[in-house]
Amino acid sequence: MTEAEQTTCLTCTLLRRLRRQQLPRVFAIKARLDLGERVSMDDIRYLRDSIADAMRTKLVFDRSPDLAQVSAKIIALYRDITLEALQNEAGLHA
Repeated sequence: MTEAEQTTCLTCTLLRRLRRQQLPRVFAIKARLDLGERVSMDDIRYLRDSIADAMRTKLVFDRSPDLAQVSAKIIALYRDITLEALQNEAGLHA
């Protein structure tokens, strides 16, 4: 398998995992935060691991302009969730 084929397979796998596993849970956490709830310790661990994973995935996605945009949006989503979680924790939810 060529390097280009390996990169394509890796990218497809990462996108599939993102769509099927990561985004549904992240959006569920976001929905609870939007209601003013606080994150649980399980949520914090999951978000910590997901952010670390997103940073590693960014290295692969940055090879393609389209995927670089996807990567930037994912990282922005994690930033927004983190900020909202901190606001909820401080009792500043609007």
